[in-house]
This record gives sequence, C-alpha cells and structure tokens, in this order.
Amino acid sequence: MIVKRFEADFFRNYTHLECDFHPGVNVITGDNAQGKTNLLEAVAYLSSASSHRARYDRELIQFGVDSAFLKGEVFSRQRDYTLEANLFRGTRRQLFSNGVRLKTAEELSGLLNTVLFCPEDLYLIKEGAAVRRRFLDDCICQLRPRYAAALAEYKRLHEHKTRILKDSEEKPSLLDALDDFSLRMAQCGAILIHYRAHFIKRLREVAPPIHADCSGGREKLSLRYETVSTVTDPEAQPKELLPQLLEHQEAHRAAEIAVRQCLSGPHKDDIAVEIDGNPAKLFASQGQTRTAALALKMAARDIFYQDTGEWPVLLLDDVLSELDARRQEFVLNRITSGQVFITCCEEEKLALLRRGRVFHIKNGTLV
Repeated sequence: MIVKRFEADFFRNYTHLECDFHPGVNVITGDNAQGKTNLLEAVAYLSSASSHRARYDRELIQFGVDSAFLKGEVFSRQRDYTLEANLFRGTRRQLFSNGVRLKTAEELSGLLNTVLFCPEDLYLIKEGAAVRRRFLDDCICQLRPRYAAALAEYKRLHEHKTRILKDSEEKPSLLDALDDFSLRMAQCGAILIHYRAHFIKRLREVAPPIHADCSGGREKLSLRYETVSTVTDPEAQPKELLPQLLEHQEAHRAAEIAVRQCLSGPHKDDIAVEIDGNPAKLFASQGQTRTAALALKMAARDIFYQDTGEWPVLLLDDVLSELDARRQEFVLNRITSGQVFITCCEEEKLALLRRGRVFHIKNGTLV
C-alpha cells in the first residue's frame, strides 16, 4: 500500500498542503510544534476515520474555520484509490472513495492500512488496559469491517446504557430499557471477543520471535487475552459466546444498578504481557518495556502483510529519538519493504535508509 499524493486544507496547523510522497521512506523533519505529527495523523485518519490524539473530529479542524479537508491518492489492492474526508464542526463528517460517498467508516477497511508508532506507544505495556484495547481496535478495525461495525455499535450502546444507569436514581422507569441494551451489547460484545481472541492468537505467534531478535534471545515474551470471566473459549463463534456474556451480565445486574456503571463486557478486556513469566506491567525495566512495545507494533505490521499481501504504511512519529542505538538499528533494519513515514529531528540517524525523500516542515508548510 502506498500513499502517492496527499492534500490537506485547514487540518490542524495546515492551511493548505500538497505533496507527492516516495513509495519507500519519507522523512519529515522540522522543529517541535511545526506540524510533523499532524501530517502523520492526517495520513492515518484516511485509513480509519479516527485520530490517535483526538476524540472528536472538531478538534482536528483549524481554529477560526468550520471545516477541514483531506485527500489521499492511494495505490492498494493493485489499483488506484482516491480517499477523501470532509470534517465539520457542527455536522457529521463525509468520507469518499473514488468519488463515491461511504455510508460508514467501516467501508474504509482494507483500502489503506497504517501502523502508527508514537512515543506514547513505548508505554503500551505499562499503561492501563484501555491503551492495549485501543491498540487491538486500531489493528482489527482495518482488517475486519464486521469488527469495526460491531465496535462502533458497542460504543454507542455502552454510552446509552451508562446514561440509563446514571439517571436511574432520579428516573427509575429508565431501568425498563436496561435489559434490551444489555442484550444488544452482549451480541456486539461476542463479535468483539471473537475477533480479539483470534488477533491475539496471531500476535502470540508473531511477536515473540520479533521480541527475541530485539532482545538478543535473552528474554521470552508471552501474551494472554483477558476477557469476561464466564467466557470459556474466546476463539469460539459469537453465537456460542453470547449466552456466556448474558450469564455474566445477569450476575452483575444488581451491582451495575447500585454503582450506576457498566461492570460487565469486553470494554474491560486486556492483554496480559509477560516477560520470562513475570507480568511486564509490574516488573519490566524501561528497556524491556520498550522492546515489548516494539515487538507488538512490528508484529501488527507483519500480520497486516500476512493477511493482505501488502505492507501497511508504517508511521513512525518521533520514535527513534526515544530509543537507544541498538533498538533504533533494530527498527530500521526491519524496514526493508513497504512505505514508511518517519518524523525526525536528526537526519543522520537515518543513514541506513538510502531509498526515500526528505520533507522539511515549518509552521504547517513544506519549505
């Protein structure tokens, strides 16, 4: 997959941007707060219609204007695509592929796959479960449209159920709708658990060898999926998981009403990461944490390639400056194929990458 040409209007600090990218390595240089990360964020947005830094689209629109526009000319699946996104402050965004408006963001799935690695991801292991769930969601949504649709619906239902529980003390009649929302959440949740389990199974196969390469074979990485306790086999079909989720929900119904929170469901899922049999979150050193995070991200890239036959676009946002020389070399040596975007302040670190183009960004402008 290759982003050949890109345009942005009023996105973050870019009033207008047009650029042609190299099919290999694209190095984005510039001082801090000039727009390097914003450019990678814009490219990633066209792959999933979401941002790793913003919850709402309005946060992506430049101050003082009401809309923003993104356009990418992409080569994928042995053909050309033109992907466009119109973002608005007051109304829902509009997404297009080759001029045809998409009904949902899920229809972007597989057109442009990206793997983003930013400094925050170096703490993927040490942070709370929400960060690791976001990692799973970002990956699986790009590969499985059914998962993306189920996730969007689950989030909507979760918000509604949470509102019902919070307001039920003043309006007890709201609880009449609780079981209906719980059932629909369980139906969507069964799909999420099924796909997450299978993706983590793939991670267990791919990530440990990568981790062993980076650690010099001195450490062993292991991964385990943690989900709803009544689920006996998370890899089972959703129809088999549904009654197990309903059982867990029923057991927690009274507690949910008492504390006015959703206590049961895959919105609490996690990946347990262990190094040499010890929980990495509790015992891993900073170096071990970064090596494990690198392994997960690079494994996701390999899985994308295995599934699609095409390398996803790799977005490295100021990661090299956060790594020691050994890990920098490890990352760079693994980038032998596919298109890569790297934000960097020190170009000399990229001497190993001879194929590519360098872009200098200043105040949201190519100079």
